[in-house]
Amino acid sequence: MSLGSRAPVAKKKRDEAERPFWISFSDLMTALMVLFLVAMSVALMAITREISEAEEKKAEREAEIAELMQRLHNATREFPGVRVHGRVVDFGDRARFETNSHRLSDAQARLLRGFTPHILALARDPLGDKWLKRVVVDGYADARGSYLHNLNLSLQRSERVLCVLQALPPQPLPLSEADRQLVRELFLVGGASFNALRESAEESRRIEMRLEFRDLDEAPVGPRPPTGDGDGRCPLDL
Repeated sequence: MSLGSRAPVAKKKRDEAERPFWISFSDLMTALMVLFLVAMSVALMAITREISEAEEKKAEREAEIAELMQRLHNATREFPGVRVHGRVVDFGDRARFETNSHRLSDAQARLLRGFTPHILALARDPLGDKWLKRVVVDGYADARGSYLHNLNLSLQRSERVLCVLQALPPQPLPLSEADRQLVRELFLVGGASFNALRESAEESRRIEMRLEFRDLDEAPVGPRPPTGDGDGRCPLDL
């Protein structure tokens, strides 16, 4: 090479200079598919976690309610003939109504006033305060008589139970003022004509107390304003 001549410059390949920077369409679709799968996996994991938490809360609720009902079942040992099945207290032969009557004997009234404080104790328990919504008193009728007559009789029988629980001295074993107030806040009249007949007409004329519990997302009702006893007389006797 002569001293005055220039060194040859290496030529870049034409295809290297013109090669595009963009990725191919197939590579782009593959990347998008991967992103989609990742997003779906994250979403499914979140949904599965929410379902698991909901199922766990539901199981916890059922277990706590079962514990409350077991306590009530244990209390029936002091009251032979009174049974707890499911979420219902059945007073059985201890509290039958006579035909076409809503009256209860003194012994039946003492039984109801003796057992009810056990329900109220559950209502005051932290678990009861958390879940117990209300207690519905159902006074059943048998199939004899017309539908409307038996419906009215059932309501009167339910009302009679609440009258017994609100009785004032000198009635035997009256509830305390605090218990009577809680009954007024918590207990409701249900009444059922002949929707759940038993084997005999006598067995159908019974008293049941049905405990109802809040749902998972149901907020408790605020405290109700206190109401007075009045004169303690049952409207059914006026």
